[in-house]
Amino acid sequence: QVQLVESGGGLVQPGGSLRLSCAASGSGFVIYAMGWYREAPGNERELVARIFSDGTTNYADSVKGRFTIARDTAKNSVFLQMNNLRPEDTAVYNCSARRRLSDYDGGYRYLDYWGQGTLVTVSS
Repeated sequence: QVQLVESGGGLVQPGGSLRLSCAASGSGFVIYAMGWYREAPGNERELVARIFSDGTTNYADSVKGRFTIARDTAKNSVFLQMNNLRPEDTAVYNCSARRRLSDYDGGYRYLDYWGQGTLVTVSS
């Protein structure tokens, strides 16, 4: 079982910065990927950024150049540095962790875990 706890959300003015943190608790597993997703009113949940166990990262086009994701593998933590925030970034941000498990047939299955969410509000 994996439990995720997020922190760092809040109210910030346009152009400001926030740093989101997520800590995964649990023993006896290796996390395949961790990421941040967000959901704003009227919009579907979207991937903001994710980082894989090999260090590979993905970013939504809307945040490239502004957000940076990083991991502390030893602590199973992930961070999202959010710079030059815009009102459009306002959303509930959820941390997610993915475990990859081998199936008996040689394939893979995935287990996803979600945090409770932290609210980011960008407003003047």
